[in-house]
Formats: sequence, C-alpha cells, structure tokens
Amino acid sequence: MSAPIVIAHRGVPGARLEHTRPSYLLGIEQGADYIEPDVVATKDGALVVRHENEIGGTTDVADRPEFAHLRTTKVIDGKTLTGWFTEDFTLEQIKTLRTRERLPRVRPQNLPLEGLEQILTFDEVIDIAEAENARRGPDEGRVGVYVETKHPTYFRNLGLDLNDRLLEVLERRGLNHAGAKVTIQSMETANLRALRERTPLPLVQLMEKSGAPYDLAVTYDPRDYPALTAPTELARIAEYADGIGPHKNLVIARDAEQNLAGETGLVRDAHEAGLVVHVWTMRNENSFLPRSLRSGADTSDPGDAKAELMAFYAAGVDGVFSDFTQTAVEARSDHLSSAAPTGS
Repeated sequence: MSAPIVIAHRGVPGARLEHTRPSYLLGIEQGADYIEPDVVATKDGALVVRHENEIGGTTDVADRPEFAHLRTTKVIDGKTLTGWFTEDFTLEQIKTLRTRERLPRVRPQNLPLEGLEQILTFDEVIDIAEAENARRGPDEGRVGVYVETKHPTYFRNLGLDLNDRLLEVLERRGLNHAGAKVTIQSMETANLRALRERTPLPLVQLMEKSGAPYDLAVTYDPRDYPALTAPTELARIAEYADGIGPHKNLVIARDAEQNLAGETGLVRDAHEAGLVVHVWTMRNENSFLPRSLRSGADTSDPGDAKAELMAFYAAGVDGVFSDFTQTAVEARSDHLSSAAPTGS
C-alpha cells in the first residue's frame, strides 16, 4: 500500500502563525512530506507568502500610520474588498510588517505569537526546505515545496504575471526540472495550462466545493468546480495537470446534519483519468469537523480529527493538506498498519 503524502498547509497553523518560519519548521519536525506556501506579488514583483493579497487581517499593517494612505477598496475575482494589498507595497515595505493570527476566535492559542515574524518571500520558504534537506542523511526522504499561485488572472492584469515570477525563482534556484520536489497548484485553469508548456513539474488543479475558477467565470464559461469533477472534465484536466486538489466535501459528501455521507466516487474517477488526489483542508477544530466527530462545547475545541482523516485515507486519497501535521501523520500510520480497505 503506497503511503499518502502529508502536506503542511501553510505550515502548522493550528500551533503557529500560518506562513511563518516557525510554522514551516514545525511541519517539517512533525513529519510533513511537503510544506505549502501561497504566493502573491508585491509592487516591485517579488513573490511573498500570504493567504491572500489583502493583508489587513494577517499583519499589523492597520496599526502602522505610515501605511494608512495605502488602505483602499478593490475588486478581487469579482468580490469587493477594503484593506491593504501586497501589490501596493514594495518588498522593503512588506518586510517591515509583522504577522498576526488569521482566525483569532478559532485559534486563540496563537495570539501570543503575533508581532514576532516577518512576511516570508517564496525564496525564503525554499531556503527552509533546502536547509532541512541538507541536514538530512542520504537515506532520509526530502522535504518538498507545494506552492499555490493566488489570483493569477488578477495579477496578470496588473502586469505582475505570477507564472513568470514563479518560474524565474524556480529557474534561479535550479528547481524547474523533472525530479525536483516542487508541485504547483492553482484554483484557476488557464495559468496551469500555460505552465504546462513551461515546466515539467507536477501541476495540480484545485477545486472548491462551490463557485467557479475565476478565469472561467470572467470568460462566461458555464463550468463551475462541481462540474469539473465529471469524468469527461477530469480527462480534460489530465491533459495539463497531474492531479486535483479538491475540497474534502467533494470526496466524501456531508448530509444535512453535517455528518459524513459517503464517498462520491471522485477518487475513483480521478484515478481512472490518471490523476492523483490531494484533498484539503484537514483540521482538528470542531468547527471544521463532521458533527459526529466533534467534542467539547467550543467550536475551537479539538474533535476526533484522526477519525475523519482515516475515512479519507480509506477512500484512497493520495495526499492531504493539513493544518495539524502531527495528527495527519499519526492517522496515516494507523491507516497503513490497519490493513483497512482503500478506495471503497
């Protein structure tokens, strides 16, 4: 039985501030196969690591009077947002900011960590992985980098093409070649199709449980994410991508009571199309778990996340994005030793 990979989703946000050096280091320590950064662009074209290009909720920028004039309202992928945006800052300015917890009500344990860490560049995340790989012996597995480009159509329209900038970094670091432990993912389709001609690295088509890729929506293409899970669409995805990264509800559905309601067949269909399946996002807190696996009175309390992970491993997924690397690694070990059926 092949072992599913565990991807440290922005590091270990359940215990450290997401996208920070301590978060990635903890993911590596706890056994992640990959660390995962989201990348957006600065005004001067640097790739920095943030969940979104709007950084008012994940940094101390709102408390910095020197940047008050940069607060503005923009339309990002059809949604109106007010705040501060990476593309209005130079890298030098971005580096003066300090990170904050994105989900303070769910993860109050991370609040004492605020104000300590800088925003990382994509280069610095590669540095973290390479430093660990240099430390390891020849018989130990290597840590990979699983990078997501955020809002590629939006940034391309600003003249900040994320594909160009991503490949520039990978070329400069000697990582744009077959066998490099780097995977590229996106919620959009057109940028992945364009990347296919420029890199041999694995590409993964992300899928939300609802809505549509912005590049399809803006061209009036009627297909949404659920439509992309059809076997005919999976075959089309396989022409440019090596895998899919679906929201977990697309793999095991939930019923009206928010309990697991059975496998959808997506894993089987994707495998028949030659695609791997890396599901997201596995989290320990009650607010993200099926109702039957919740425990305690608070939505931020931990529930039986291992049981949910075991269900997805049994469904045959090839990997999981997790905010709690240790839980995902332990559940994988239990699954592999249980001789449980896979892909039922």
